[in-house]
Amino acid sequence: MVTENVARAAPSKLPAAVLSFWLIKIAATTLGETGGDTLSMTFGLGYAAASGMFFVLFVVFIALQIRAARFHPWLYWAAIVATTLVGTTMADFADRSMGIGYAGGTALLAAAAAAVLAAWRAVTGKIAVDDLHDARGEAFYWAAILASSTLGTALGDLVSDGLGAGFAGGALIFCAILAGLGLAYRFTTLSRAVLFWAAFVMTRPLGATFGDLLTKPLAHGGFDLSRPASSGLIAVFIVLCLLALPQRAGRHAA
Repeated sequence: MVTENVARAAPSKLPAAVLSFWLIKIAATTLGETGGDTLSMTFGLGYAAASGMFFVLFVVFIALQIRAARFHPWLYWAAIVATTLVGTTMADFADRSMGIGYAGGTALLAAAAAAVLAAWRAVTGKIAVDDLHDARGEAFYWAAILASSTLGTALGDLVSDGLGAGFAGGALIFCAILAGLGLAYRFTTLSRAVLFWAAFVMTRPLGATFGDLLTKPLAHGGFDLSRPASSGLIAVFIVLCLLALPQRAGRHAA
């Protein structure tokens, strides 16, 4: 009981889910799309090689995040960006290199995300992110983040390309979904945990479609901006947000 009380009294290692959190999260997911495409497509490394490189980066930042004793904004968001980078290239590998298409890739990655959440609950007895104070719980948290990021990329491609909504149309669809989740949070009594995770997942396809809107050719409905330049500008925007907007530890829905 004493150990449990001490753990609950310890500060959270996650940022408070306020407006600045969601703003930086969307920017980070957009950077994941443009940055992942820069390495795999613009620099010609391919999806498999780019996924391997980004996965190493992901493991390094997650290990540092788990070892940290308290919330460090720069470290946390570096880990988030690493998940979006590897999530982009892994989803593209599943969709294109494996030849199973957008629908097949989305279904496969949805099953993988469900498996991660099921394993988390089976091992720990709950799926909670409000009291992450042990390495096992944090490892499951970041595995769920990676799974949701990869799934979100595939979902964005499915809506924008597979279903023909286009990049601008896809971005508007996911903006509308996020707005609906925000209204549900404000005016309903739906589970805060469900709404938080739904919003967390939906920011990923929004970032994916917005990143594609910026960098895809004009003939394909994009603005044909440089991927490296777009990635650099988005990274600068994230840095400015971290410098200008308050970043504090907070509790997320269990």
